[in-house]
Amino acid sequence: MLISSQVTPAFWKGRRVLLTGHTGFKGAWTALWLDKMGAHVTGISLEPEGEFSLFETLKHNLSTSSQIIDIRNADALDAAIKKCDPEVVLHMAAQALVRRSYRDPIGTYETNVMGTVNLLTSLAGLKNLSAALIITSDKVYQNNETGTAFVETDALGGDDPYSSSKAVCEIATTSLAKSLFQESNAAIATARAGNVIGGGDFSEDRLIPDIWRAARNGQPVTLRYPQSTRPWQHVLESVSGYLTYLQALTQQPAALPRALNFGPAKNEALTVGHIAQEVQQAFGIEADWGLTDTQQPAEKAFLALNASLAETSLGWQARWNAEQTLEKTVAWYKAFSDGENMHAYTLAQIAEYEANT
Repeated sequence: MLISSQVTPAFWKGRRVLLTGHTGFKGAWTALWLDKMGAHVTGISLEPEGEFSLFETLKHNLSTSSQIIDIRNADALDAAIKKCDPEVVLHMAAQALVRRSYRDPIGTYETNVMGTVNLLTSLAGLKNLSAALIITSDKVYQNNETGTAFVETDALGGDDPYSSSKAVCEIATTSLAKSLFQESNAAIATARAGNVIGGGDFSEDRLIPDIWRAARNGQPVTLRYPQSTRPWQHVLESVSGYLTYLQALTQQPAALPRALNFGPAKNEALTVGHIAQEVQQAFGIEADWGLTDTQQPAEKAFLALNASLAETSLGWQARWNAEQTLEKTVAWYKAFSDGENMHAYTLAQIAEYEANT
């Protein structure tokens, strides 16, 4: 059987999927795409945070079975998993904010490490499970700022609670896959994506949501580290990678590595300042950004991913360049601000991405 390099609706139609973190930014895009393809999705997550939420915007048009459960609650999680009996699992639930991890390191480790351990422990022994993909981060690597894009065999590490919690999550997943799933046919793997942007992200301490809020409230834009370089990519790039990977893990697991990077095309790593300037102009903000005047936790100046293994093993490649990614992202926020039907608009962006083969 040949591995498809595309997300295949026929694979997902009618398939029982467990999606954790479905109320988050990336999770809501995933839930919508899976719903579009006819998957039977059970979502497990916390309530969405903040004044605005992509999931809240979409949920009345989704057939996702939404369950509000903290993955740190092992008993509640186990009961929900046993009830939905998933064939495929995509684990996105996480404490995903770096600065919050400094304020709440215990909660960050509990969620990102023990939450994943709880999940995998419950999945072990499920007879109908074919594959589970654990989503970590581009920040799982020990970053000595050599200026080289990371590959999957590079050392794991992390100098802040968030990054290190995700590195530990990688190690725990590998260990449990080799122990608890030794007698199982289920394929267990991890995926590491770049800095994801796109419409519908309203999280705190994220670049484009912060710029949108500043434009909306008539406030100046302040940046922490404008010279930092990151592997920016549209949310649909990472989600397409995850879904393609899960398809392949189900259909041809022996042919695949158990960890993959999903990042933008080469030479698409841009500075925070450059992205901010482009987005400000698109939002019609005339004033230049300024530097924050408060002390900030240290961040790495350079971070990039090498996604060549995803290309050679899956045939997966990024489709939208940085210019297209910013264009689609800004257009979504403008449509949201103008009161458009965002379920239809978001579906249209997914269809546009699917057509851009």
